[in-house]
Amino acid sequence: MDNNNNNQIEIENENKIENENENDKIFNQKLLQDYQKLMQNKNESDFKLIKKTKKLIKKNKENQEQKQENEKQKQEINQKNKENQEQKQENEKQKQEINQKNQEINQIKLIYEEMKSIYEENKSIYEEMKSKYEEKLQKAFSDSEIIKEIEMMKKLKEWINDEFFYKMKKGFSTKKDGFTGNQWHSICDNKGKTLIIIKTTDNYIFGGFTQVGFISGSDRYIKDSNAFIFSLKNPKNNLPQKFEIQENREDYAINYDSSYGPRFGDYHGQYNTDILIQSDLHKGRTDFGATYKLPNGLKHKTDEAKSYLAGSYSDWKVDELETYFI
Repeated sequence: MDNNNNNQIEIENENKIENENENDKIFNQKLLQDYQKLMQNKNESDFKLIKKTKKLIKKNKENQEQKQENEKQKQEINQKNKENQEQKQENEKQKQEINQKNQEINQIKLIYEEMKSIYEENKSIYEEMKSKYEEKLQKAFSDSEIIKEIEMMKKLKEWINDEFFYKMKKGFSTKKDGFTGNQWHSICDNKGKTLIIIKTTDNYIFGGFTQVGFISGSDRYIKDSNAFIFSLKNPKNNLPQKFEIQENREDYAINYDSSYGPRFGDYHGQYNTDILIQSDLHKGRTDFGATYKLPNGLKHKTDEAKSYLAGSYSDWKVDELETYFI
C-alpha cells in the first residue's frame, strides 16, 4: 500500500515539474521575442529596457538551470531512499531467516536433550540386555577352542540367523575326536543344519554353513540355496565377511564324499572346491570362487583368490576343526 502511494506522488511531482518547465520555456521564448523586437527597433530610450530584459533572460536561465540541478539532486535522493528502503527490506528478510534458523536449531537441541535423557534413562536396560545377549553367545560357544572373541560370535549369529542358534551343540572337534575323516562322517552325516569352523596353523579362521547338511550316500553334490562360507580372520586382515552362493550354482553348494572331510562347492565337476578338507583332516584346499561369491575385485583361479581364506591354495594345515549342529 505504501509503495503505491509513493509511486502516485512521484508521478504527480513529475507532471508538476513538466508543467513548470513548459511554462518557463514559454516565458523564455516570449522574453526572447520581445528582446529581438527591441533590438530591431531600438533607440536611445530603449537601451535601459533592453539591458533589463537581457538581465532578466540571463537570470531566468540561471534559475532554470538551478531548478534542473535541484530536480536532479532530488531524483538522486529519491533513488537513494528507494535503495535504502530495499536494503532495509532485505535486511529484515535476512533477519527473519536467521530467526527461523535459530528456532530450528533450538528445536533440534531440545530433541537432542530429550533423546539424551531417554538414553540415560534406558542405558542401564540396554547394558543389561547387551550383557545377557553376550552371555548367551558365550554359552553357545563355551566349548569352542576356536571362537573366543565376542565379535566373531556376533557375526556367526548374524549370518546364520536361526531361532535355535543358541541351542546348537558341538558334535565334532579334532581335539576331542581326532584327525580322521571316517570319524567325522560317522558323527556329522545326516545332522541337518551344520556349521563348520576351521582354524589353520597360521591362525586363520574360516568355514561354512549348510541348512541341508551332509547327507550320506553315494558320492554326490547336494543342493542348498542357503549355504554360505565365511572368513573371520584372514591373511589380509580384512573384516569378517559372509560369502553367499553364486547364481545358478545352488546344485553344487556342498559335496558329500566319503573319501574326504567337509567340502563346500565345486567347479563343473573338476574337483576345484571352494573349501575342501582332506580325509586325514590335517590338510585342505581352497579354490575360492568356484561356487561361492568372491570379495569385490577378486577373480576365480587367481593366486589372490585361492589364498584369501587360508594364506595359500593347498600349503596350509588344519590346527583345529569344529562342527556344530543346530
